[in-house]
Order: sequence, then C-alpha cells, then structure tokens
Amino acid sequence: MEGLRCTVLLFLLVSACQSSFDAPAAKARETASATATRPSAPAVLDQLDARKPVPLLPMMANHQKQNMRDHLAVVQEVVAALGTRDFNKVTQSARRMGYSGAMEQMCKHMGSGAPGFTEQALTFHHSADRVADAAEKKDSNGVITALAETLATCTSCHATYKQKLVESLPE
Repeated sequence: MEGLRCTVLLFLLVSACQSSFDAPAAKARETASATATRPSAPAVLDQLDARKPVPLLPMMANHQKQNMRDHLAVVQEVVAALGTRDFNKVTQSARRMGYSGAMEQMCKHMGSGAPGFTEQALTFHHSADRVADAAEKKDSNGVITALAETLATCTSCHATYKQKLVESLPE
C-alpha cells in the first residue's frame, strides 16, 4: 500500500512538473498564434483611415512632408508679416509656396499614383500666388481672402489623401 501511495505521489509530482513546464510553452504558442492573426497597429490605422492613398517611396514621402512643413512655416510668416503690414515679406514668403515649373514637375511625380492629387496640389500652389499678388497691391483684405483659400485647399487635400509608403512606384 505504501508503494502504491509513493507511486501515485510520484506520478502526481511528475504530472505537476510537466504541466508547469508545458504551461509557458502553451502560452507562448497561444500568444504567437494570436499575434499572427491580429493585424499590426499600422494596418488597423490604415483600415480606419478611409482617405485615398498616395503611393510614395519613403524618400519621396519624407520630401513631401518637409515641403508641407515649409508651407506651414510660410503661412506663419505671411500672417506675422501681414500683422506688421510688411507686404514685401508677405510677397516673398507667399512666392516660396507658389507655382513654378519645378513645383509642377514635383507635384506630377508625387501624385502619379493618386488620381486627382496633382490637380489639387497645383491648385494649392496657384492659390499661394494669389496671396503674393494681393500683397504686391498692398491689399490686406485680398491677402487674407487668398490665404483663407490657400488654407482651404490644404484642408481639403489632407481630408482627401494620405501617404502610403511603398517599396516601388506603380507603373
């Protein structure tokens, strides 16, 4: 009887030890399985964001963001210069985000994979020219109206499009 108790006790101890070793492995398998089927946080965000993707290589996306940050700095410069009625500074700053042939080429390149993007980008740059044109006339109200139009173009574009990083551009 004592031998049977020892055997049962030994069996229970071995079983307990084995399940304590198996538990972490089972938990790891469960976690790996859940992770494999659960989408990544960027994938979830992308699914939640219904805007149209603009496919860009990482270098292009970074360049575009730098340009947009500069455009925002220009808006700040325009507002500050308008506050002191420095129309030369308003003109100079607004022209920095205005239309040029080089800007058109860049917009076409950046927007090649997103229908409508290039046209909206060029509308933005032309609206910035109207800010500069009004400043050249020393027309404060015209500067404000044109700047409001420029900012509306920004808002509309950001509401419509999002960057999508790609390994290569679509043909």
